[in-house]
Order: sequence, then structure tokens, then C-alpha cells
Amino acid sequence: MSVGGFLGQLFAIALALVLAPLLTGWVNQCRAWLQNRSAPPLLQPYYMLHKLFRKDVVLARNASPLFRFAPFAVFGCMLLACAIIPSLSTDLPLAPAADTLALVGVFGLARIFISLAAMDVGTAFGSLGGRREMLVGFLAEPALLMVIFTLALISQSTSVATIVETLAHREIVIYPSLAFAGIAFTFVSLAENARVPVDNPATHLELTMIHEAMILEYSGRHLALIEWAASLKLYAYSCLGLALFFPWGIAERDNFLAMIAAAPLLLIKLGIGGCLLAAIETVNAKMRIFRAPEFLGTAFLLAVLGLLVRLLLEVRA
Repeated sequence: MSVGGFLGQLFAIALALVLAPLLTGWVNQCRAWLQNRSAPPLLQPYYMLHKLFRKDVVLARNASPLFRFAPFAVFGCMLLACAIIPSLSTDLPLAPAADTLALVGVFGLARIFISLAAMDVGTAFGSLGGRREMLVGFLAEPALLMVIFTLALISQSTSVATIVETLAHREIVIYPSLAFAGIAFTFVSLAENARVPVDNPATHLELTMIHEAMILEYSGRHLALIEWAASLKLYAYSCLGLALFFPWGIAERDNFLAMIAAAPLLLIKLGIGGCLLAAIETVNAKMRIFRAPEFLGTAFLLAVLGLLVRLLLEVRA
């Protein structure tokens, strides 16, 4: 491992830690502007994290060690996901681990920890949120895998780095399969990040929320880690979508200077993606939880259609 690759990997991790709360603040600002409301400060997520890290931790009497360990496990999983996704370069020390199937496993591991921790204390809302989270994951993961298989057929590999290099250097060709896969990935991203229309991160109505219901018993630094992990997950899915469908501008060497040059383009892409996410949340209303299977079933259907289009039409062409 070269010194440049090591520095580049550290730079990518540090950038994820810094930009993840900023992306959340940007989405909140754009949503407020589109809804004609006073927008919160762009740095509001940083203020919240600073306040939570300074507060004391309050634990329930019957909380097990799993409840205490879950925030650290979830934060570690999300940070690992951000580290292996080639957001700036495809030639980093962790690039060999950037397999899309392993990435789905990392997201699933974080989901298991947060769901078990939500049910650990035994409160009604925690158990409700944990079960809903597992339902969403059970429906979202197959759709995400179908999206991955569609892209794997184009690049002949499930490695994210290989997919990025293949799509970035191909001549400009319109792939209908990518259109289906992109829409399905958008649906999955909204569901996995607890965004409208599946969930509303701005509400605390116990009977409808999913993510917030799981973390009602957390406080202090534990809650700060979970909120930071939620921002990292949004950042990871955003970077994964940009890497898979808009890979242009990502460096292909472990040159630290090339990664710094790729950072401004990543900021522009994330800024545009944050505006689009805010627009989607503005024009849609939160659906009933019983309609979530229909929403994610549509994502799975679109992903399968993309896979079939790739197999039956594009390969023969």
C-alpha cells in the first residue's frame, strides 16, 4: 500500500465524516425553501451533534450490553460503507472490499443491531419501530440486489470499483436497463434512509415513524452516534448512486492530488442530489406503512425489468 493510497483513504473517510451532516443540513434547508418555510441553519446537524455529545447518557434499568454497543456498531458499519464506496477514487486500499454484495451485508448488519437494540428495552414503540425496520429491509434488499445484478451484467463484476471504471470509460451509450435500475435504486434509497414517502424524518408521531421510534430510548453520545450514522447512511447511498449511475469525475489512481481534484465535483453532485431529494419529499406525502410493500414491490419489479432488458435486448444488440 503506497503512502498516497493510505492518505487518500484517510481523506475519503474524513470527508465522509464531515460531509454527511452537511448533506443532511443541505437537504433540510432545500426542503424548507421549497415549502416556503424559514430554513434552519446549514450547520444545524453539527450543532445538534455537539449538544448531544456533551449531554449525559441516560439508560433504562433493563438495558443490556447490546443496547449500549449498538450505536457504536451502527456507526462503525456506516463509516465502513462510506470508506469502501469509491466516492473519490477507485484505486484505494479498501477498493478490493468494495463488493456490492458485501456492501449490502454491511447495511444489513447495521439494521440488525439497531432493530435488536430498539426491542431490547421492551418499550412498545421501540418494538414497533424495530419490526417496521426489518419489514422495510426485507423488502428493500432484494430490489437493491436486482439493481446490482443489472449493473454487474454490464461490467461483468460485482465490484463497485470495476463497475465505475467500466461505465466511466465506455462510449456514450443509452442503456434502458440503467433507467429502470436507477429508478428502482431511488425507491430503495428513500426507503432505506427513512425518507418520504416511506417515513418522515421530521416527525415524532409515534404511530407512523420508523427510524425515530427505534431511538426514543437513546440519549447523549449514544443518540449522537446514531444520528451521525443516519447522516453517514444517507451520504453512503448518495455516493453509491453517483458512483453507479454518474461515475464521471472519479479518480482512477491512488494519487492524493487527483482525489482532491475530484472532491469539488463530488460536492456539486451531492448538492444537486440533495435538492432533488428535497423536491421529492416536498411533492409527495407520507404513505401508510401498509403501502410500503407496494412501494418497494414496485422497486423490485423495476429492477427485474432492468435485468431482463439487459439480458434479452442489450446483450443481443
